[in-house]
Amino acid sequence: MPTYTVADIEKALSEDNKVKVAGVDVDGVLRGKFMSKEKFLSAVKTDGFGFCSVIFGWDLHDTVYSRELLVSNKANGYRDIIAVIDLSSFRRIPWENDVPFFLLSFLDPDTKEPLCVDPRGVLRVITERVREIGYECYSGVEYEFFNFKETAQSIVNKNFTNLNPLTPGMHGYSLLRTQLNNDYFHDLFDQSLAFKVPIEGHHTETGPGVLETALAYTNTMQMADNAILFKYTAKSVGMKHGVIPSFMAKPWSGLPGCSGHTHASLRDKDGRNIFAVTDEELKSGRAGAANDDTKFISQEAEWFLAGILDGIADVMPAIVPTINGYKRLVGGETFWAPNAVTYGYDSRAASIRIISHPSCPPAATRFEIRVPGADMNPYFTQSAIFALGLRGIKKKLALPGPPISQLTAEDKKNGKVQMLPTSLEAATIRMMRSESIAREAEVLGDAFVDHFGGTREHEVKLWNEAVTNWEVERYLELA
Repeated sequence: MPTYTVADIEKALSEDNKVKVAGVDVDGVLRGKFMSKEKFLSAVKTDGFGFCSVIFGWDLHDTVYSRELLVSNKANGYRDIIAVIDLSSFRRIPWENDVPFFLLSFLDPDTKEPLCVDPRGVLRVITERVREIGYECYSGVEYEFFNFKETAQSIVNKNFTNLNPLTPGMHGYSLLRTQLNNDYFHDLFDQSLAFKVPIEGHHTETGPGVLETALAYTNTMQMADNAILFKYTAKSVGMKHGVIPSFMAKPWSGLPGCSGHTHASLRDKDGRNIFAVTDEELKSGRAGAANDDTKFISQEAEWFLAGILDGIADVMPAIVPTINGYKRLVGGETFWAPNAVTYGYDSRAASIRIISHPSCPPAATRFEIRVPGADMNPYFTQSAIFALGLRGIKKKLALPGPPISQLTAEDKKNGKVQMLPTSLEAATIRMMRSESIAREAEVLGDAFVDHFGGTREHEVKLWNEAVTNWEVERYLELA
């Protein structure tokens, strides 16, 4: 990311009169506002500015949480927290007359430390821990998302039913279907680039009106920012074209869900991928590898993989944060959505796909974590992945079992394979246990688990209180 001084920013904004700023809440929603240029520059030159803490005290529909949580509550009067402007995030919003835009991070007003549940702050703490042992975190994110020929008003008028998909039928990688909405399809790619969110690939995916966009691989903090800003781009560009892109993990039963596959690797200070094997090991594989599936990844990579597998069930709410996200995983084998603690070389059936030689150059060696849906918060997802991977390296953890190629369907039934939680309620209970790996100080820590876990309990409470269309259709007449 570029480095800007205050003088650089003052010069860049010389012709502007306002600036848009935004931070990220626990649900991955951008919360921000316009500021006058004068107010903005004053905040840049000082320690930031006050921002109402309620963005960490309510849910994505602005309903205050069911019980009082740590950051924002009645006892502290929903006081201000400190918003710090990240000058390196400077860009202009091309579809808003090139208005300047900056991302925020949030600090505790008492300690001046990163807020325990500020997504950007949590990820920054984790990446700095990795940096302390000489490595840099690198990531990639792929989003699948349904697109509807609707507006915010039309979906309300329809009670969110009978929505019109952008195109009919199942047409993955179609060169024809994109031409039915050519302006939207191309505008999404071009505006993303103009907004400094580089795209690696952009195509139709299986499902009515479904697109998939792979964001260009980069350092992990930049990747999380780009992932959040791509959603903002898609939704903003969609408005212009009368389209609602939905990153909901499972909009329809009986169809594939929407993934948020996350790729991860580590590099040293010279930029070398430490997950790659040496040139000599390329000939026949690494001596001492746990099995054939891991013979073309380094020992550090194998430990990293073991760390993820050891702790992923305990951090599931940070990776799959919504009620709906678990609908994608339940019975997900039909649509390549993993629901067990599994790994395998180039396996799209596994929770962790090993991407290494010979399917890619050694420098591109990485893991694809296939559990997250498109509704994930990319900061928390990547925080959990790298924290668990770092734990695996430090503890030199061994893999918990054989790769998925050596397992059978029966192994999931007989307990040989650990299953992932199948609901947000079960996942939250598991994460919040006193012995949860998520609570370890070097993973996510007690403060994060207590607050974020409370927000997930709120989601579960609202779900348990809801009466769904399925229930009415099933029981109204015959029960």
